[in-house]
Amino acid sequence: MRISKLFFQTLRQVSADADVISHQLMVRAGLVRQVAAGIFDFLPLGLRVKQKFEQIMREEMDAIDGQEVSLPIVQPAELWERSGRWQAIGDDMARLKDRGGRDYCLGMTHEEVITDMAGQVVSSYRQLPFMLYQIQTKFRDEPRPRAGLIRVREFTMKDGYSFHADFEDLDRYYPRVYQAYFNIFRRAGLDVIAVESDTGMMGGTMAHEFMAITPIGEDTLLICEDCGYKANRQIATFVKPQPEAEEAQAIEEVETPGVNTIASLAQFLGIPESRTAKAIFLMATVEGKDGEPREQFVFVVVRGDMELNETKLTNAIKARRIRPALPDEIRAIGASPGYGSPVGIDRANVLLIVDDLIAVSPNLVAGANRDHWHYRNVNYGRDYEADIVTDLAAAAEGYACPVCGGSLKSVRGVEVGNIFKLGTKYSAAMGATFLDEKGESHPMVMGCYGIGSGRLMASVIEESHDDNGIIWPVSIAPYHLYLASLATDRTPEVTAAADRVYAQLSEAGVEVLYDDRDERAGVKFNDADLIGLPLRLTVGKRGVDNGIAELKFRRTGEVREVALNDIVAGVRTALDQEWALIHALLKNEAMG
Repeated sequence: MRISKLFFQTLRQVSADADVISHQLMVRAGLVRQVAAGIFDFLPLGLRVKQKFEQIMREEMDAIDGQEVSLPIVQPAELWERSGRWQAIGDDMARLKDRGGRDYCLGMTHEEVITDMAGQVVSSYRQLPFMLYQIQTKFRDEPRPRAGLIRVREFTMKDGYSFHADFEDLDRYYPRVYQAYFNIFRRAGLDVIAVESDTGMMGGTMAHEFMAITPIGEDTLLICEDCGYKANRQIATFVKPQPEAEEAQAIEEVETPGVNTIASLAQFLGIPESRTAKAIFLMATVEGKDGEPREQFVFVVVRGDMELNETKLTNAIKARRIRPALPDEIRAIGASPGYGSPVGIDRANVLLIVDDLIAVSPNLVAGANRDHWHYRNVNYGRDYEADIVTDLAAAAEGYACPVCGGSLKSVRGVEVGNIFKLGTKYSAAMGATFLDEKGESHPMVMGCYGIGSGRLMASVIEESHDDNGIIWPVSIAPYHLYLASLATDRTPEVTAAADRVYAQLSEAGVEVLYDDRDERAGVKFNDADLIGLPLRLTVGKRGVDNGIAELKFRRTGEVREVALNDIVAGVRTALDQEWALIHALLKNEAMG
């Protein structure tokens, strides 16, 4: 491609709205353009990168027996009603009506459509197992789009779905997808880690997220470097410090004027925060007895030195959504904001849940349910009892690993892919069944596997860039080589030489971006660094006179001379070096 014909524009600066480096560089390099919050155009250079990602995905999915399909973006409400998610999913789903008043949505995911299709085609166990995948546009009305392509509303995703006769077969297939995902990311030049994760709205029995470690990540990951334990903070567990046994002391009131936080309470009484109980008041949307959503007041108690993990709470009570309770809602149960505890409240309409460490922590300080007063020596079992006792505490750096007891490390990550063992959640709800050898009907057992190509693109740039621009791995670079002609009106022989080089390399299968513009050398070199192709080949007057061109590696800055009469061999040798880096990343990955 000649740049003089390319539809693109490089920029020296971008809007302050581009708050992360990947967003800034993609806009500056002419890869994408923002249309609205969380909605982007892909320009020719950006689309070539995206298509290369997608081709890698296709090859790896085909290698594990995947078959590509295409499913609709607009989906009827009836399918989502059958799965039970039409009401369960909130404002993230974009809903619409057709001219006949029928309800539809824009697909934010495709479990319902694929399960319905499988249920209509499959009748016998002989048709199982199989895996279908697609690379399709999706829409999620994300309330806070941010970080360019990291968190968007419209996005392209590779989503795959496998169908099995039993859980044992899914268990055998799942590690094949796990390995294929590592292959995809590493072929794209991105090293990732896999962590155990929450199944979320997808449901199922097991899930893994593939994380690119980066400071801009929205997810917090807990990692043990001693034994290899890795988990998203949403589900991470840890060995909780067990308090020493004590005799339960008599409960007593203590005046605590203006002391309405755990930190100020501990300081005022001269005690560690671990000797306090933290009250958290929430309103949860749960499913009522009639199947309709209703709000439930939820009173949570965790130890004062720990934080509530809302994902653990959500899973424990099967909540659809959670919000903070309002002051009037708190007072209505007989509690006081800032001075609350479960002691003496009106339990009629309250779901009381306590962390399991609270149940074994004696003589804690807790609120007295009136302003400026607390109780000393509150004990679970004597002074109050909960509806549910479970693990609710969020893991954090320095806590003890649940596997080996080592110290957990906290890092930030961007989720670039996820895989789920869905089980029969959707097939049972939607009647996707098959007949076994005995003629008995069973729901198909499903797995689900997703990768977002735009987020993957942004993550590669976050990991691979410098002050001058992007540094693309050769496997996904929009072109392999940037050919810069330094011809002027006075040097037609340079133009002729650059044209010959362009023709020879193109004929040899090298993807060349040929900068034939009438621009200064500095402009061309700056654009070459910004766009970030693996190699830059410069053809200038001095080199032509000496029968050579200058070849520069974007990754290392290494410069070497290549003979013009052997240009194809010289470029191929350089490209082989770049490809070797990709091949070195590929290795088998044991599933933790």
